[in-house]
Parts: sequence; structure tokens; C-alpha cells
Amino acid sequence: MGGTFPRGATAIAGLATFGLGECPGWTSLEMAAKAAQLAVADAGLTMREVDGLFICLPDDVLAGLSLAEYLGLSPRFTDCNRTGGSAFMSHVATAATMLAAGYIDTALITYGSNQRSGGGKLSTPVGSNAWEAPYRPLFPASSYALAASRHFHQYGTTRRQLAEVAVAARAWANGNPEAFAQGPLGIDEVLAARMLSSPISVRDCCLVTDGAAAVVMTRIDRARDAPRPPVPVLGAAAATWHNAISQMGDLTTTAAAESGPRAYAMAGIGPGDVDVVELYDAFTINTILFLEDLGFCPKGEGGRFVEDGAIAPGGRLPVNTNGGGLSCCHPGMYGLFAIVEAARQVRGEAANQIPGVDIALAHGNGGALSSQATVILGSAATI
Repeated sequence: MGGTFPRGATAIAGLATFGLGECPGWTSLEMAAKAAQLAVADAGLTMREVDGLFICLPDDVLAGLSLAEYLGLSPRFTDCNRTGGSAFMSHVATAATMLAAGYIDTALITYGSNQRSGGGKLSTPVGSNAWEAPYRPLFPASSYALAASRHFHQYGTTRRQLAEVAVAARAWANGNPEAFAQGPLGIDEVLAARMLSSPISVRDCCLVTDGAAAVVMTRIDRARDAPRPPVPVLGAAAATWHNAISQMGDLTTTAAAESGPRAYAMAGIGPGDVDVVELYDAFTINTILFLEDLGFCPKGEGGRFVEDGAIAPGGRLPVNTNGGGLSCCHPGMYGLFAIVEAARQVRGEAANQIPGVDIALAHGNGGALSSQATVILGSAATI
């Protein structure tokens, strides 16, 4: 069963990023608050107009209370849903539904993390899962390595094809002043990198950075009065199939195979209508899996799909045009940054702007390929 998503009834009216890369001396809460202030100003609104607060911080399970207090807000509704990096796409779905219903009038979705300056690491030993811990995996790297190994075995995918993903991300990052990792990166360099959890090397892993992002959503009629062009939300869907990787039914198919088709149906489009794709690339295998599961190529063809710079600048499908989590930023969770980049592309103001973007897809991943969520954004011409 399911209701009707309010296609185009709500829009992103403001957005911002802050402190990407290194932001020493700031707490995660302070960074999220700064991004929030910038996004609210970008929307031409004031903070007191925010009555829906959506927040997920890495170091505060009561972040909704903390941020409301810090910003001096008294929201009608606060959501601290935590599904990892997919949480922010779920926030968009919830906010769009509540705005369309008139339950709230202005939604603020924000996030910040000082993971890099705070000394955080990408992968740590598993200690909380009694069934996986005896094998001494690194979390989350070994989980993604397991999925990559199965994809290699089942479909003939290669490390060189994974390297294509990392090289493409760096090529996009080199055109984005906000991106933390810049400079030349070639296939051979990726293949020669230190192995972390076979077949995943350190070059197949996302960055560890600081960073904050925020978006402001409101109903489309109000968004049209904002200083910048509104970015209508055409569809948003989430799906969660497991938590631990050992409980994943098929290591080569993620819940994006459910969230994507539902989001497409809401938006009334298909994969061929999407102009730009922003994927949660915590590891290079993610991009390949999600391109398949979201319908951009058949299952098992993802490795071949990304060959020869197909998703790099000048390729046939623009993917992770800001550099993604592999080369732009990855402050604990990347999901909201994919949404911001998708919205910037629709607005026509991205660093690596793709001409004539009318439809942009942002996809988030949480846990060990556990939770997937897809948001489809459009231009004013799509509603």
C-alpha cells in the first residue's frame, strides 16, 4: 500500500555548504548551524520562519534538541532519523510530505561533522556484531570489499573498473574549488595503492574530511518568491533491507533497486530522463552497484559501463559532478552533499555545470549497503 507523493508541490528554496575539507576549531553542531544560517539566508527567509527541523549529527543522538536550542528555534516538528548517509534523502521525503500537508511551512535539513579535525578514521574493527567480529573485519571497508568480491566473481568486474570510478571522481573534483582532494590521479596509481580490505584499496575509499551542508524546503508557491530559482522535489523514496552485511540477501543488489523505481514512479520519469546523477560513493563499488540498481545499466554491467571515462567530464553520463565522497568531501556522512550538488546543477550554478539540467538524481546509502534512499529534483519546467 502507499499514498501519492506530492510531486512538485514542494521545492528546495535555499542551500549552502560550509567548512568542506578542514575546519579546525569548530564542533559538528557549530558547523551544522553555520550551514543552516547560510541556507536560510540563501532562501531569503529568516531563522524564525523555520518550523520543521531535520538534523542528523555524528556525535549527538539528541541533535534535534541541541540544534533547536543553539539556533533559538521552537520547531513544530523535529526529526533525527539516523540511517547513515541515506538519512538526508529520507528527510527530504518526510519534509516534502509534511509541507504539502500543511503540517509545517519551512523545513531546514542540516548536517555538520568535524571528523577530520577531530581525528576520526574511516574504518575501525567491528566490535558490535557478534557474528562478524570473529573474522576481524574493518568496518565498513570489509563489508564493501565483500560486495565487491562477489561482484567480481559473479560478473567479471575488475579492479581496473573500480579505478575508473576513482579517476572520474578526481577529474570532477579538479574543476570544483570546494573539493578537498585535487591533482592528477591515474588508473595505474589507483591500482598500485595500498590494499585495505581486498579488493578495496585506500584509493577505492572515500575521504575523511570536515564539512557541513544544509537545504531549506518550502511549498512551491513560496519557493517561487525566493531569490534563487526553486528546485522542485519530484520524488523521494527510501528502502532498508538489512543492517549487517552478513544479513544481506544478495551482495550484488542493494535496496536502491526498490527506492529508485519508486522515486521514478513518483516523479513520472525513468533513468533515461535524468540529466545528472549524484551517488553516495563511499567506496568505488558503490557507484557501480547504484548505477545498476537505479537502472542506468543492466545488473552486472556496471563495471563495463564506467570504462573509458564514461562517467567522467565529457563522458556519456555525468556522475558525482562535485567529485563525490571519493574526492570532494566525506565528513562522516555524505548524503546531504549529494542533494546540494544535485540542486546546484538544476539551479545552473554548480562548479562543473552541466548544460540544460532539468532533472537531477541524488542517491544516499547508509550502513553496510543497508539503507538506500533516492531523491529526484527538477527544474521549474518539469512541473
